[in-house]
Amino acid sequence: MRLYEKTLGDWLEHWAETTPDKEYLVYSDRNLRFTWKQFDNRVNNMAKGLLAIGVGKGDHVGLWASNVPDWLTFIFACAKIGAVCVTVNTSYKQHELEYLCKNSDMHTLCIIDGTWDCDYVEMTYTMLPELKTCERGYLKSERFPRMKNVIYIGQEKHRGMFNTAEILLLGKNIDDKELNDIKKTIHCHDVVNMQYTSGTTGFPKGVMLSHHNITNNGYLTGEHMKFTGEDKLCCCVPLFHCFGIVLASMNVLTHGCTQVMTEKFDPLLVLASIHKERCTALYGVPTMFIAMLNHPMFDMFDLNSLRTGIMAGALCPVELMKQVSEKMHLQITSVYGLTETSPGMTQTRIDDSFEVRCNTVGREYEFTEVAVIHPETGEHLGVEQQGELCSRGYNAMKGYYNNPSATAEVIDKNGWLHSGDLGIRDSNGNFRITGRIKDMIIRGGENIYPREVEDFLFHLKGIKDVQVAAVPSEKYGEEVGAFIILHEGARLTEEDIQDFCRGKIARHKIPKYVFFLDAFPMTGSGKIQKFKLKDMSLGLLAEKNIGNE
Repeated sequence: MRLYEKTLGDWLEHWAETTPDKEYLVYSDRNLRFTWKQFDNRVNNMAKGLLAIGVGKGDHVGLWASNVPDWLTFIFACAKIGAVCVTVNTSYKQHELEYLCKNSDMHTLCIIDGTWDCDYVEMTYTMLPELKTCERGYLKSERFPRMKNVIYIGQEKHRGMFNTAEILLLGKNIDDKELNDIKKTIHCHDVVNMQYTSGTTGFPKGVMLSHHNITNNGYLTGEHMKFTGEDKLCCCVPLFHCFGIVLASMNVLTHGCTQVMTEKFDPLLVLASIHKERCTALYGVPTMFIAMLNHPMFDMFDLNSLRTGIMAGALCPVELMKQVSEKMHLQITSVYGLTETSPGMTQTRIDDSFEVRCNTVGREYEFTEVAVIHPETGEHLGVEQQGELCSRGYNAMKGYYNNPSATAEVIDKNGWLHSGDLGIRDSNGNFRITGRIKDMIIRGGENIYPREVEDFLFHLKGIKDVQVAAVPSEKYGEEVGAFIILHEGARLTEEDIQDFCRGKIARHKIPKYVFFLDAFPMTGSGKIQKFKLKDMSLGLLAEKNIGNE
């Protein structure tokens, strides 16, 4: 294995020249298919269109959309002209959108209609009322002076906004030489993508990632699963998140295989796409796999073409990994990391034993150092000693945008990027995540790691999903709270949960409080927001007290 000094545009053009007629991008539900050559041509036209409306090298172009067909067109078009694609969480509301546009110094914003509970067009007009009276391309916003354009991804026309067809048409006014001259100035270490951290704590920060960061992380991820050009990867995770754009799309880009996309996650659509396209790989967060396994039509689909995939984005329950292996024929791997590490730090390999793939997050990526460091003393710890997982290498972000102080808090003077997660390295070099420093429950001086309790509770029949988080306590400071989603038709009580634990785990680890939920609070990328569970517990306890009275 090696690290490549290529840009996104270099990789795309490589496959457009060597395998021009091979399918690159497929939307099975609408039978939309692009070969590598067709897609590269569309990207070039889009890149010239962006140049025509004044987007230049270093400008920030926001992409606020679900996994629509032109999502990837825009990020590659930005990459070819040296613009930075700023990915916007599809769950963002008005305040979050405006914060990101201001914080990122956004030049151009690309949007779709919206999602089921958000009207992106109206939210954009609320943010930029001047759009309704200005000529397209001549936006002058009082609150957002750096914003010059809004592009609607689609055919519909909205006042003050360009649409996709118009951008492609304007691109015809730019000759190929101008685009080619600009491409020659693009370097693999330039920033190409800025992803905002999910904001589960504090204000989101713009993580600056280079071509070199994300293409090599995607390449090595695929190598760990023995990807070749013959693979077909079903991607149902959001592209605005590093799981989708890096682990999926950059893997496909560097291996010349096929990406089968779904615009949004729907378990039935994903199962049908795998069946129809004979996909060989599948990515998803744990909640996605749970939804597919429990779908009433699951047994109707032939999934025998599947061979490998990734379950990541959240801690992966061992019992769920076993079900995926048995029922979906997947030699599933786990990737551990964070947006700031592009994102992969460690990964299990397809050749690892089932026990390793189920119980660890594997070993460090090639060309990456991972260390377990004492969070208070900075001491590098040995085998089976718990500390903070830290890494350094090619995958480290270039920093937080316009925030050197926050960057310095995460990357220390020796170049180690601190994850905030607790873990250990075993004698075979594999890592296990034991919790997050902020997630750790401290009950009367006893440290309790939620992952341990969660894994134990998954063995109780009837539990579909469970999260453990701290509940405030006047007596002990914090108590253990279990937030549980039951399988349909299952009946369990708080006493059932506690009785199951007694005698099997230490008394202080037994959940003092049990809450039954229909769903967990989630980020747009599928991560469970544990800090919200802690806040929810106060309201739920208040309701219980009212009921008791």
